[in-house]
This record gives sequence, structure tokens and C-alpha cells, in this order.
Amino acid sequence: MTSIANIRAREILDSRGTPTIEAQVELSDGSWGRAAVPSGSSVGAHEALELRDGDPQRFGGRGVLKAIANIHREMLPALKGRSPFDQPSIDRLLIDLDATPNKSRLGANAILAVSLAVAHAAAASKKTPLYRYLAVSDRPTLPVPMFNILNGGAHAQNSIDIQEIMVIPAGLPTFGEALRAGAEIYQSLKAILQRQGLSANVGDEGGFAPQLPSNRMALELVASAVEDAGHTLGRDCFIGIDAAATEFMAGETYHLSRDGITLDSEGLIDFYGGWAREFHVLSIEDGLGEDDWAGWSKLSNALSHRLQLVGDDLYTTNLERIQRGIDTNASNAVLLKLNQVGSITETIDAFTLAKKAGWGAVVSHRSGETEDTTIADLAVALNAGQIKAGAPCRSERCAKYNRLLRIEEELGARAEYAGLSPYRGLLA
Repeated sequence: MTSIANIRAREILDSRGTPTIEAQVELSDGSWGRAAVPSGSSVGAHEALELRDGDPQRFGGRGVLKAIANIHREMLPALKGRSPFDQPSIDRLLIDLDATPNKSRLGANAILAVSLAVAHAAAASKKTPLYRYLAVSDRPTLPVPMFNILNGGAHAQNSIDIQEIMVIPAGLPTFGEALRAGAEIYQSLKAILQRQGLSANVGDEGGFAPQLPSNRMALELVASAVEDAGHTLGRDCFIGIDAAATEFMAGETYHLSRDGITLDSEGLIDFYGGWAREFHVLSIEDGLGEDDWAGWSKLSNALSHRLQLVGDDLYTTNLERIQRGIDTNASNAVLLKLNQVGSITETIDAFTLAKKAGWGAVVSHRSGETEDTTIADLAVALNAGQIKAGAPCRSERCAKYNRLLRIEEELGARAEYAGLSPYRGLLA
């Protein structure tokens, strides 16, 4: 029987030059799998713990040698000789080995690196791509890319309050055409910024980060970029917002410094409603604070009939928090981030719970990324329908999109693009 023979872990650099973990799982039949773990800058308070060394003499305390030692000293002995083909059992063993509520002893980054590498190794042993190995159906679907083309908030200091303005090319016929549209709109936005004498420098996720006088202007610029690129806003492409509202929440109010206004939850909801009508906004992520449950229910009651309302910091890919969201009608979609929860099985479980509730799901990257493309395969395997991997810029972002192009090519005539299907009922 094929079994886990060895695990090698190493400290590598992510897209921000910060250390992270790469793990390589080697099997007794000679197969192996490798995976690297991302890291966020806008981190929800309820996420699993990313273990760092805290040694000021190395990487300003951001090193991950402790987490790597945990892989070699504890996880390898526990997993050696076990079958790699039962992912839930592997992940449960690692969770039990850690034995803390937030994976703080071994580190969620260490557990996730091994969890993902096991899945890659198992797929390699079966001589099948990861998206097929993890597939929930025999009709895999290419996801709609949500391109973060204008960065603000924690991803780009001195830009707008809103963390991301995204283009969603859901009205195109194929993933390849959607990717082309995203790239064309991205270049169109760059040209507009340069014509107006605005900075075309990019933020952590590849989107442009100009200093703008208002959040509204960001929406106007993106809308213009869509039209200038030859696409139709509201038909071919739509706008998405990741407000990351926790970042500009003060007490029980929200302060939009670029607009010079302070609003309560209901005022901010009205603000979003106006933007949605004017700019063909289709999706709003983290529209309110991560613990403003009452506000989220108001947001859902007001806008869920015509907007996808995505919880990220609100849920942190956590089953208990997602269930609370279902029970309180807090949203109609969830963002899935592997490193928020710490294992591939828990991420799939979160997806399954959301789908049973009739919610949408978005598989997402983090601001600190690597060239690892696992999320591309996962989005296809789950038929999630949507993926966030940043702008069509910077290799760690484009790697995910290029992986999806290869999957589309491999599927050939069987390739299906999710298109408008994740947003049924919102476009009437």
C-alpha cells in the first residue's frame, strides 16, 4: 500500500518578501506533492493562528522556523506510514495533534502546508490533476474571476478606504474570454490613470493604488476602464467591492476618511445601495464589521435580493460562524480562504455548509501569495463558481489564472464557464 514516507518543509518567501512555509510530502511509491502557504494583511480576528518565531534578529520576528520544526518533529512521525488517500483522516489527525481551538500550538500555517502537500502527493500518485482528485462532481466548472484592479485599505496605504474595487466578467462565454477582458480592462485603467496624472503603482494584489479624493472616484475610474476597453458594464462585466469595513470601523460607526463622513450601519447600507444602482455593483464583500452581526442582518434584508453579500472576516472559513450567519440571515455568500481555517478538509466542509444553505462561494487568495496554484484547482473541483486571485498582474496572481487556462484547455469541449450562474436571481 502506498504510504507517506517523508515530509520536508522549508522557509520560503511570499510575494511581499515575508517568510512562509513550503512543504513537500513524499510517498513510498516515489510520488510527491508540494504546497506553499499564503499570508494575509487584512486578517480577521477569528482566523486560525499563523505561527511566527517572534525573533527580532530574523525577518523582524516574522520567521517560521518554529512552525517548520513542528512539521519535522511532530507531524512527520504522526503521519509516516499512513495512507495519503484519506484526506479527512489526515487533517483530523493533525488537528487533534495540535489540540487547540485556533491551531496555535503547531501553527495553522504548518498544518495547512502539510494538508495541501498530502493532497498534491495523493493526486500525483493517482496520476490525476488535483482538480480531478478533489472533484465533487464529474462536471467541473471554471470559476468567474473577480479581478481586484484598484487597491485601497490595508492593501495600499494612502489610497481609498475601500480595500478592493473588482471587475467581474461574468457575462463572457468562456474563462479564457473572461481573463482576456480582465487584462484589457486592467490595461485600460492604467492608461486612464496615466492620462490623469495619477499613480499607476500597484498594491499587494496587483491592483493600481492611486491617491484619490473619494471612494466614489475609484468606482468611476473602473467603470470608465470597462467601457474604454470595449466591454459593456452591466452586461459583459460588473463591479465588485471588498470594503473590508472592519478596517474603517470605529466603535459602532464607520469612518470613510476619503469622503469625510461617518456613518452607522444603516447609513453605510444606504451608501452601498446607491453605488450598486449607479455602477452595476454585483457583489459586496465585508460590507460591515466582522462582529457587527445586527448590521449584517440589516444589510442582508436590504440588499440580498439584488447583491451578492460575501462574508470574509465575518466568517473566516469557520463552520460555527458560517452557521451563525445562516441562522441570522447575515449574508448570502461566503469567502473561502484555506489559511483562515488551516486545512483543506475544513475548507471543503465550510463550502459544503454554505452550499446547503443556498449560498454562493468564492475561493480566495491572500494578499501575501506564492506561486502555488492550489486554489485554482480547488475552485474547479468544488464547482465554486467564483475565484479571487488578484489583478491580472504579478506572477503570483497570474499563476492562478494561467493554471485555470490550462485546466480549461485540458477539459476541452467539456469545459464549462460558470458565467452568470452564480448570480441567478440577482440580475432580474
